[in-house]
Amino acid sequence: MSEVLQANIFFLITSIAVVVVTILVGVALFYFVLILRNIRDISFKIKQGSDVLSQDLAEFRSVVKQEGTKAKHIVNFFADRFKQKSGATSRKKKEKESEEKSG
Repeated sequence: MSEVLQANIFFLITSIAVVVVTILVGVALFYFVLILRNIRDISFKIKQGSDVLSQDLAEFRSVVKQEGTKAKHIVNFFADRFKQKSGATSRKKKEKESEEKSG
């Protein structure tokens, strides 16, 4: 084979390889762009969710500050009732002991 024919065959094969590789890189870039768009959409949704969550937490904090005193009174009410019941039983025991000592 002549050298010119060999050079032409080499350039033909190289041209076909470059076209195939270019098509493959183009397809890969297309899918890469789709993946990046999905990631952008996901990060946007996460940002919106975190904004909503921060607003909810701010509202929750304000409600707790406003209603916290009410909850404190409720807890203290039941705590006092519990103390009174347990205090009453211990008072009865003390009264019985003092009656036994005096009697």
